[in-house]
Amino acid sequence: MKKFIGNVLLFFGIMAVLLFSAAFLFFKFIAPQYEEGYNASLLDKTERLMNLQEPKIVLIGNSNVSFGFQSDLLEEAYGMPVVNMGLHGGLDNAFHERMAKMNVTEGDIYVICHHTFADDGKIDDTELAWITLENHTYLWKLIGKEDVTSMAMALPSYMKKAGVIWGLGLLSQETAKNYNAETDACYSRDAFNKYGDVVYPREKGTFVFQEQSVPEINDLCIQRLNELNQYLTERGALMVVAGYPIGKGEFTPKEEDFVKVQEELKERLECPMISDYRDYYFDYKYFYNSFLHLTTEGAEIRTEQLIEDLKPVMEER
Repeated sequence: MKKFIGNVLLFFGIMAVLLFSAAFLFFKFIAPQYEEGYNASLLDKTERLMNLQEPKIVLIGNSNVSFGFQSDLLEEAYGMPVVNMGLHGGLDNAFHERMAKMNVTEGDIYVICHHTFADDGKIDDTELAWITLENHTYLWKLIGKEDVTSMAMALPSYMKKAGVIWGLGLLSQETAKNYNAETDACYSRDAFNKYGDVVYPREKGTFVFQEQSVPEINDLCIQRLNELNQYLTERGALMVVAGYPIGKGEFTPKEEDFVKVQEELKERLECPMISDYRDYYFDYKYFYNSFLHLTTEGAEIRTEQLIEDLKPVMEER
């Protein structure tokens, strides 16, 4: 029995060494392969975030943020540089919240724009996370300890797909480029401006609403946000929670349901909840291709509303 156990341990030890070696070689010589895609915008967003050493406004959330603001209007209104760190719902709330810790400067304002407060604190799509992070190790801090196992399990699939792109690139760089970016131009790295906003023209809304719901709340998310608020407050920054775009039409839940949610958030959060969800009701025509993605005009309207919501906070600073 001892010999058998020893052989098993030896086998797994050899496999671990081989896998580690393969991953090392992959990350050194093959990755990155997804730098033309939508999620690669995180590289540009992070560069802007890290290079700003003055007080700034940082927008945090999923794609409702990247498709939902015109940051130049916000910057003009308050004379502070703005960084739109909005990315992808498949990465979940906690992943986006960790972005708020990357370069905190005294006087910063962090605006959290979640559309739900009932997550499990884990990355939903870990293969997407690898596509986002690749071999940019300075971004691996966005992975939580809860995600380590699932990220490890997703690594072979990501490596396989990235390896295919690398192989295609040996034959044709243009073919590889087309393979690693979405076909819709609004989902490419080039769709973003310097602030991190999606600026691909979105003149007409095409999304068809069939159902809507109010935000849910759980203890885990509230606790995590309160801990983030404490972290930022200790460094002289301010964190607030703001509204997200809500379709106004036949499927919109009752107003009192949204009021109930925002009152609970005001009671349980240790940072200001600065928005009234009813101010973020937008006609269905302003939703581009998702219940969270606004048209260009919709993004302008939402930005103007956030500017109004921030006024009391700014006056107190």
